[in-house]
Amino acid sequence: MTRSVSIFGATGSIGQNTLDLIRRDRAAYRVVALTGGANVDQLARDAREFGAEVAVTCFDDRLDDLRAALAGSGVAVAAGDQALIEAADRPADWTMSAIVGAAGLAPGFHALRHGRTLALANKESLVTAGPLLMAEAQAHGACILPVDSEHSAVFQGLVGEDMSAVERVIITASGGALRDWPLEKLAEATVTDACAHPNWDMGQRITIDSASMFNKALELIETREFFGIAPDKIEAVIHPQSIVHALVGFSDGALIAHLGAPDMRHAIGYALHWPERRHLPVERIDLARIATLEFRAPDEVRFPALRLARDVMATRGRAGAVFNAAKEVALDEFLAGTIRFTDMAGLVDATLDALSREIRLTDAIDSLETVLQTDHLARTRASELAKQRQEQTA
Repeated sequence: MTRSVSIFGATGSIGQNTLDLIRRDRAAYRVVALTGGANVDQLARDAREFGAEVAVTCFDDRLDDLRAALAGSGVAVAAGDQALIEAADRPADWTMSAIVGAAGLAPGFHALRHGRTLALANKESLVTAGPLLMAEAQAHGACILPVDSEHSAVFQGLVGEDMSAVERVIITASGGALRDWPLEKLAEATVTDACAHPNWDMGQRITIDSASMFNKALELIETREFFGIAPDKIEAVIHPQSIVHALVGFSDGALIAHLGAPDMRHAIGYALHWPERRHLPVERIDLARIATLEFRAPDEVRFPALRLARDVMATRGRAGAVFNAAKEVALDEFLAGTIRFTDMAGLVDATLDALSREIRLTDAIDSLETVLQTDHLARTRASELAKQRQEQTA
């Protein structure tokens, strides 16, 4: 039986790995929608290869380029935020949500409203609107499957288990490109330094988030929202080899760990084939060759993002949306060279503090509009704070 699939963020690493798996069993899938950003050439190639019904770029000014690249193909083309939502409204059995950032939130919501399976690789959806997203899935009989390697590992570790017996959840972190740098040198780290990830081949923004541990901070919050686990039961450890992706601890003292080579096709394939397990073209790990698996506690002086995540989990409400938006602004500022690597967490902290005096961060997120309003407010305030810092140091 042919399954219809849509991939939001098709030109990124998650999207490309998803297409790689679909390509290997092409007759089993019908591609409905593919979306991307500025890389319209890749988007057009994929849309032609897979015979997509529609290809969408999120950038309005790239519509003509996409239209030219797909001329004569029979693939419909569109651009912009509304086009993304319209693509999400097209019937599909399985939708991959892999757009990076808050831009991925609305398409995921629309996919859920049609009672579909949503494979969630967009961290920001749960961080900014976790309770709302889970309620939306329940209301429409839809299923959300985690695609972050850590949350997929937790999900698999919980199959057949009683949640009341779960004592702890441990998610692992590579520590990123700067994990072994002396603390006093971190302020000097450049974008190139932060992008030199030792284990993973990912996009620029995700790789820098790995170096700052903001990605792990987001994942701590995701764990709380997806699985409903109390924050004091969620831990993070540095694991340089990236072989163990997560562990679940139970009331009898047992730990169940998920191990696999650092290849996102593990988690993507599990979500694509769930509830079955099927062959995946990934490396089979050789424990004798690896020999040693290392673990160490993360230093929250080095990685202040983890402390901020704890604060957000304690506050909930609108705090997640503020945290994520401020984090994205801070990363933009670092990429632009206006703040240092070590200034990113301080900017996020300052934004949370400033907005805690302007709005009630503990107020529940009651609609998608509230999330987007909070996101806009936080971005505005974070940008203002960044500008103030630049003026003070000029």
